[in-house]
Amino acid sequence: MLGNSSDDASNAARKRWIGVLARTDLDTLEDSYATLSPLPKHAILRKSETGLVMVRGRANGTGQKFNAGEMTVTRCSVRIPSGMVGHAYVAGRSRRHAELAAIFDALLQDPDHAAGIEDNLIAPSALALAEARQLKQRKAAATKVDFFTMVRGEDPA
Repeated sequence: MLGNSSDDASNAARKRWIGVLARTDLDTLEDSYATLSPLPKHAILRKSETGLVMVRGRANGTGQKFNAGEMTVTRCSVRIPSGMVGHAYVAGRSRRHAELAAIFDALLQDPDHAAGIEDNLIAPSALALAEARQLKQRKAAATKVDFFTMVRGEDPA
């Protein structure tokens, strides 16, 4: 059965904002939450809890899969009065980060809140994360060594 293009678009949008919320620093989420008026009420469906997940990699990025190690994550699920349910998984042990990310996930599914949160939190955070990634890539590229262009230290004589 083929998916509805509207559902595909909303799933892609949700995937995007969940990723942004998970990577946005806690202070930014706290500041954005404090500006909401009135503060949204929410019921905890799954309290914030911390655990481990296995991180997998691929040899040379495309080859055989291997277990790289374990990573600490914290998850949380909430429901807001409109009935929307928000979920969050964040790297690390910050229970508050997971709770706020879940609250924002639920609010972003609610048409009454989505546009304001997208404009005031998600879009600026996505831009800041992209800029930080580009800076990190430029720093890494500046240290790259191309071993194939180096001259060997042999004496031509």
